[in-house]
Amino acid sequence: MDQLIRNRREEEDEELMLFLFPALYLISNRGREKRARHASILSGKERLNEILEGHEKNCLVAFRMEPSIFKDIATFLREEHILRDTRGITVEEKLGMFLFMLSHNASYEDLQHEFKHSGETIHRHIQSVFHIIPSLMYRFVKPATGISVHWKISTNERFFPYFQNCIGAIDGTHVPITISAEKQAPYRNRKGTLSQNVMLVCDFDLNFTFISSGWEGSATDARVLRSALLGGFHVPEGKYYLVDGGYANTPSFIAPYRGVRYHLKEFGHGHQRPRNYKELFNHRHALLRNHIERAIGVLKKRFPILKVGTHHPIRNQVKIPAAAVLFHNIIRMHNGDEDWLNSQTSTISPETFVDLPGGDNYYSNDVVSLNSQVDNGNPFGITSPLVTRDLRSFGLNLSHYLRL
Repeated sequence: MDQLIRNRREEEDEELMLFLFPALYLISNRGREKRARHASILSGKERLNEILEGHEKNCLVAFRMEPSIFKDIATFLREEHILRDTRGITVEEKLGMFLFMLSHNASYEDLQHEFKHSGETIHRHIQSVFHIIPSLMYRFVKPATGISVHWKISTNERFFPYFQNCIGAIDGTHVPITISAEKQAPYRNRKGTLSQNVMLVCDFDLNFTFISSGWEGSATDARVLRSALLGGFHVPEGKYYLVDGGYANTPSFIAPYRGVRYHLKEFGHGHQRPRNYKELFNHRHALLRNHIERAIGVLKKRFPILKVGTHHPIRNQVKIPAAAVLFHNIIRMHNGDEDWLNSQTSTISPETFVDLPGGDNYYSNDVVSLNSQVDNGNPFGITSPLVTRDLRSFGLNLSHYLRL
């Protein structure tokens, strides 16, 4: 009898608990019922259309290009079957997500808020665009051929015929990198921050013709150039690029005279004009090589992600400079405006910019394969045989000849 009573009480207790647990759960979660995160009245597709069909400035801020250029890129990607519309996501949305990330250093959380899709969807489609960057580079970032003399040289007697075989300029620039502590040492640059050393090549139309990214921040510009040469970067026979003092002076890479005034600001207002053929050469060398500095300046203004650390894995951090170069070239191909960048505030807080070194000022003789060519580069540098001959024809009237 006692056992029967105990069993009945246990059954009653179990029934009571079955009632109490759900009641307690409902009470504890009252006011916190699950809500859809993306409850905006606009879907991701509608939000994108609002940007593309609205004021042009909205698209410039969001994607760093005009709406017409954005649409042309999306159409190209679709027609060439490089990207495809998938269930619920159009090519335009995929491109928009990637460009917004590139333009704002947007995290996946930021992209979820902006485009109203789940984190998994955002991640998958960002990766799909990263995946096609290398193939797009082959189409839109093409090495210079040097078949003809560029009009900026052929139509300017300060440069022609002396630089008629010059096909562009090269410089190194540092881009921040985020990497685990055990791998940081080689990426620490001379300013003590973490970066990758990126080699960029441009022509005289300010289009990039080559990029090599991923080298450690401690690597010199000359070492990055040597790696590029071993990896397929080629200089056409008889042609050359202009480089700064961080590179060896060779037949293919003409550097300025060392120990002689070079930078344009040294020849600016209030400074003496070139006093001899070395200074004359350096000044004209600087005028032409300034194209690469201008191109890099435009690139980093348009895509300030190149000034900050990112949350992406290393394989994608290496592709980010390449992606910026790719879209820079496409925008220029479509005659996109660049003047607005001068008055546009950065889409990324300058407080997050990483302190980075500039290019190398001096070649440190650290690349044996280039050291043996240093003397061979001098005859191509428009030294005394060409420059002094022209000076003699004008006598000592340098101010008339130089017309600076």
